[in-house]
Amino acid sequence: MGEEQGMRLKNRIRIAFTLVVLVPLVLTGLIFVLFLQHAEPMYPVAMLRSDIWFTVIVVFVGILILTSVIAAVWIYHQIASPLAELKWAARNIRDGNLDFTIDAMSNIREVNELSEDFEEMRLRLKESAEEKLEGDKESKELISNISHDLRTPITAIKGYALGLIDGVASTPEKRDHYIHTIYNKANDMDKLIDELTIYSRLDTNRIPYTFAQLNVSDYFGDCIEDLRVDLQAQDIGLVYQNDVADDVLMIADAEQLKRAVNNVISNAVKYMDKPAAVIQVRLKDVGDFIQVEIEDNGKGIAQRDLARIFDRFYRTDASRNSRVGGSGIGLSIVRKIIEDHEGKVWATSREGAGTTIYFVLRKYIPSEEVFAPEDV
Repeated sequence: MGEEQGMRLKNRIRIAFTLVVLVPLVLTGLIFVLFLQHAEPMYPVAMLRSDIWFTVIVVFVGILILTSVIAAVWIYHQIASPLAELKWAARNIRDGNLDFTIDAMSNIREVNELSEDFEEMRLRLKESAEEKLEGDKESKELISNISHDLRTPITAIKGYALGLIDGVASTPEKRDHYIHTIYNKANDMDKLIDELTIYSRLDTNRIPYTFAQLNVSDYFGDCIEDLRVDLQAQDIGLVYQNDVADDVLMIADAEQLKRAVNNVISNAVKYMDKPAAVIQVRLKDVGDFIQVEIEDNGKGIAQRDLARIFDRFYRTDASRNSRVGGSGIGLSIVRKIIEDHEGKVWATSREGAGTTIYFVLRKYIPSEEVFAPEDV
């Protein structure tokens, strides 16, 4: 198929015109000449003319009808049959049936090209329909995950609030514990809702970015101090190592990049299973990039799962539980944010030993000013 196979439709029409018009005229002329050559010399001129024209008309009409029928049948088989199949295909697409193949073969190039375009349209529609089904499935899964994970903190908040109302927290220490628990659970709910908001913007590329020049050491130093407070409250140690010079800059969105770091840390905390839990954050200078390494000593990830941890909704645990929770989109948000910063993210892991998440960010290198030589 394509550009080389089949005759152009205009050429077919030219041939059909020749068969329908020119051939009858030529044949009629030949018959007329032959008739004159074999006519009797003494044949009356008037009768000769009458018989000649009658014969000419009959022969002409007969040849015209014959050639027209032949041309019509030929064109019908070359065009009508493929068009009938395309009509059948269009009705299937209209009815939502995309599981078929269009094989409208013809010697006419335009018909073949039309069939190829129709088949490509069917394949694209089928792919789009499958993507929509997959998207609907993921959305339902997200709603199920969020509903499950919201129910747990809501239940806890209601329970502790009821304890305060009923006077179960009879001492200041208990009241403080109840109030702090309610606050922490409300924070968990806020994070889930925040992830849901970000997820709704992933496919449409509507994550809001405000890029600016940031000092790498200052920025990550502030992030670490914020994280240290939260991790200490959970009895998790934090080790920070910065091997980047103090004057190195990067172009980044401070809020979204912090979201990516927090998501990695939150994921590490969820799967922490060691009594002496430790998270290490390292900054390294690797040429034109800054490499960030976030390592934990948690349960680790199996090699079969490692390549998919940045996929949306992918969870290494087949069964959900209230302790782990999560929407399953945290690391996919990390990948989206880092890639939008023209960076890259990946992971290594050993089961039982821990996981390390790496991502790189491009340095900001000011363009050198070029000075023109002074005229002498």
